[in-house]
Amino acid sequence: MMQVNLDIDMLRCFVEVAQTGSFTKAGKNIGLTQSGVSVKIRRLEDRLSRQIFNRKSKKLSLTLDGEILLEYAGRILAVHDEAVIRFTRPQASGELRIGLIDYFLPELLPTILSKFRKQYPNIHLKIQTGVGINLIPLFENGELDLVVAGKDSYHGRSRVLAREPLAWVVGKDSDPAMEEPLNLVALPSPCSFRKIATESLDKAKRKWEVLFTGTSIANIQAAVQAGMGLSILPQGAVTEGLRKAPSQLGLPELPMYSIALIIDEQKSNEARDVFVSYLEAELNTLR
Repeated sequence: MMQVNLDIDMLRCFVEVAQTGSFTKAGKNIGLTQSGVSVKIRRLEDRLSRQIFNRKSKKLSLTLDGEILLEYAGRILAVHDEAVIRFTRPQASGELRIGLIDYFLPELLPTILSKFRKQYPNIHLKIQTGVGINLIPLFENGELDLVVAGKDSYHGRSRVLAREPLAWVVGKDSDPAMEEPLNLVALPSPCSFRKIATESLDKAKRKWEVLFTGTSIANIQAAVQAGMGLSILPQGAVTEGLRKAPSQLGLPELPMYSIALIIDEQKSNEARDVFVSYLEAELNTLR
């Protein structure tokens, strides 16, 4: 079967005629004569071997095939125009200072950032990783343009990027004791994970004691892996060497955890907006 290719100009002409209901009006809108529009529509019908307009009555109307084609044409033109804008508009440039929690997409983030740099080589990324309680002050002082952190770590406006379960974790080879007080490994206050852990244990009337206070998620992971105690981590941070705490410990259930995007929408920043759109699109492909 011979392949049929649909010409963008023909489709644009067809959509204009369908929307205006007139060959003459459509021609004026797209810079063609009435006869020029007629030629394009006839060629489109010949290419598809289908009649797309009813011409028997005074009022121009679509056939059933024409109605179906109109839906496809709208989608094709939308994607076409988006691609043209993407590759012909001036590329965003400038320096972008980003703060990322150190457990955000640890396995995928390097690839995502690499792809972004290839697509937007004129945007210079400066990335700082850490925990939310350290990144938020930098954002508030104007030292970061955007932060991806736990929603609970920031009291201003933010929007949720992703949600994932929290889990009680222990070392893969450790044998946690059931005796109380439970040994906890945690970040310093006001870390939201520490707050969730202690408040949920208090509510369950379980005794606890923080034996190790770390300064990063990597510290927490290492201490838990070494058997110093149990902790709370997002599911994405349960790396090799860790495992979910056994059910016989009877630990309280934990809520979902929201990771948020924190920006100052009052400040104009083209590079930031481009990165945000890119990041959200990449996250949508993972859902």
